[in-house]
Amino acid sequence: MTTITPFLWFDGRAQEAAEFYCSIFPDSHVDAIERSPADNPSGKEGDVLTVRFTLAGRPFVGLNGGPDFTFSEAVSFAIECENQAEVDRYWHTLIANGGEPSQCGWLKDRFGLSWQVTPRQLNEYMSSPDRVGAKRAFEAMLKMQKLDVAELEAAFEGRLVGTR
Repeated sequence: MTTITPFLWFDGRAQEAAEFYCSIFPDSHVDAIERSPADNPSGKEGDVLTVRFTLAGRPFVGLNGGPDFTFSEAVSFAIECENQAEVDRYWHTLIANGGEPSQCGWLKDRFGLSWQVTPRQLNEYMSSPDRVGAKRAFEAMLKMQKLDVAELEAAFEGRLVGTR
C-alpha cells in the first residue's frame, strides 16, 4: 500500500524538533535517528541526517537539510482541540522558547513551523446552518490571536456587544 509521509526540512535541529513535538502529543515517539554515511552539503559524516518519528499516530521524517529552505505559512498543521484547556496547553507549549503568536489561532513554533490551534466548537459554528451565528463567530475569530471558546460561543449566540 502506498503511504504519504510529511517530510520536514530543518537547519540542523531535526532531532530537537522531533523530540519536542513528541513530548507534546499523545501516541508520539521518535522511531529512528539516521546518521549521514558521508559528508554532505548540510553536514559531516556521522551527523544526524534524518529523524523518523510518529506524531499523534502518524509518521513524519525530519531532515537536517541546512539553511537553504525554511517553513512558511503555506503549509501548517492544524490541531482540533476539545476545549479551552487544550487550546491553552497547545498554544502556550508551541510558542514557548521562541515561538510567535499570530492571528486567528495561528502561531509559529521555535523551529518556524506554522500551527493552527483551533477548538472543535469553531468548526461546528462555521458549518452551522445558522449562517448569521457563523458569521458572528468568524468575525470574532478574526480579532483574536489565541482562540477563546467562550468568546466564540458568545459571538455565535449573539451575546457579545457589537455582534448582533
